[in-house]
Order: sequence, then C-alpha cells, then structure tokens
Amino acid sequence: MRAVLCLVLVLMLGGALVFWRSGSRSRQATELADARAEAQRWYERLGGQLMNLHGDAPAVRQALADAGERYNAAGSQLEQARTPHQFALARETALEGLAYIRAARTAMGIDPGPELPPLAAARGAGALTKEREVNVQGQTYRAGPRPGNQTPYYYPGGTWQGRRVPAGWYSTPWWKTALGAGAGVIGGMLIADALFSPAFADPGHGYEAGYQDGFGDGQDYGDQGGGDQFTGDQGDYSGAGGGDYGGGDYGGFGDFGGGDFGGGDFGGGDW
Repeated sequence: MRAVLCLVLVLMLGGALVFWRSGSRSRQATELADARAEAQRWYERLGGQLMNLHGDAPAVRQALADAGERYNAAGSQLEQARTPHQFALARETALEGLAYIRAARTAMGIDPGPELPPLAAARGAGALTKEREVNVQGQTYRAGPRPGNQTPYYYPGGTWQGRRVPAGWYSTPWWKTALGAGAGVIGGMLIADALFSPAFADPGHGYEAGYQDGFGDGQDYGDQGGGDQFTGDQGDYSGAGGGDYGGGDYGGFGDFGGGDFGGGDFGGGDW
C-alpha cells in the first residue's frame, strides 16, 4: 500500500512539473510574440512615414536622414532579435526614428502627429526652452527649442559622457563628431560643458536646481519602466553616443570662463 501511495505521489509531482514547464514555455512564447509584434508595429509605422515625407529645408533633410538611419538599424535589429529584450531594443530604435519624424514634420510646419511612448534613452533629459549660443575654442555653437537655418540638427534627448543632453535643435551634431578619439572627444566635452554646465547658472543654484530650472520638465520613468511594458528592461540602451566613454569634467577651461557667461544671462528658469 505504501509503495502504491509513493508511486501515485511521484506521478502527481511529475505531472505538475510537466504542466508547469508547459505553462512556462507558453508564457515565454506569448511574451516573445508580443514583443516581436510591438517592435514590428513601430518599425512599419516609421517606414510608412519615411516614404511619405519630403522636404528641402536643412532641418527637414537632417531629421529625415536621422530617421532613415534608425529605420535601417531597427530593421537589422529585428532580423537578429531572438529574445523579448532584443525586440524591445529594436522597438526603441524605431521609436527614436519616429521622434526624428516628428521633428521633421515640425520643421515643415505641419502637425507632428500623436505623441510617442517615452524613449528610454531620453529618460530625465528634458528639453531646451530657450535659444542658447556659446563660443568654444573660437567656434560658435547654438541650440534652441525650435528648428532654424542655424539649428538644423535635432536631438531627441539622451545621455552623453554622463551628462543629460536635452531634446532640442543644435547648430551641429557635436554628440556624433565627438564619438571619435582624441581631440574630438575632448571637444565634445567642452561643448557640453559650455552649453549645459551648472557653472553658468545663476549664483546660488546648485547642480540639481540649476538643471531642473534650466531645461523643460524631464520626466523620470525609471520606476514605471518607461510607462510601457517593453521598455522596463532597457536600462543599458543609452542612445547616440550615450555611456560609451568615461565622463570627465572639463569645466572651468580658460576658453569659456565664467566671465563670458554671467549668471544673469542664464537665469535658473531660462536656459
């Protein structure tokens, strides 16, 4: 009798294990299929927008070129993706491309379209709220919240060298050219310091206060996974140039000392 009970117990445990494994595989398959479909949806939307938009203005051409780069990159990621996380990265790339599409539509003077899910790479970066102009090593760099002939390069927001770079329009894509070695990297740090360093905020403003007042509201989606089920695991996605180089602080260089940027010019509420 005892042997029969042991046999029954073993069979029940074995059946439960088989059922659990079957359910686990089913859940994983569903998660993978959902992630693939979500990435594919945004990728196809990006492709459709690229086919239908054209413009000759420099800001439009640049934004569409960047959107095209993201479309090609997302397509490559989709082909190679085998896990939900990899599909989530492809989705993020497609969404970044659509952010450039919205920028191109803005530069064309038409409705940018519906809001997009927040980019994981742009978490907490905020957006420029005021035109800015700095001089670094004899060259002028401009940035602002609107496209123009002097600011044709859009950036959707992200992190570079440990610095949060806000969304906005820039006179040159310094975050790209600074990805090279040697002087290019240092030059990018100098530009970032000149544009965003808290050293140029009003006296009495600490880093956090100066940053939060200086840029538009940067929303932190860290606790909520970006507000979307497919972005929560993308902490290692850093966007263009993000996180590949160790950050250093080159603030205080003689080329743009505090005297050229008086605290009153960059009030805490206006960057």
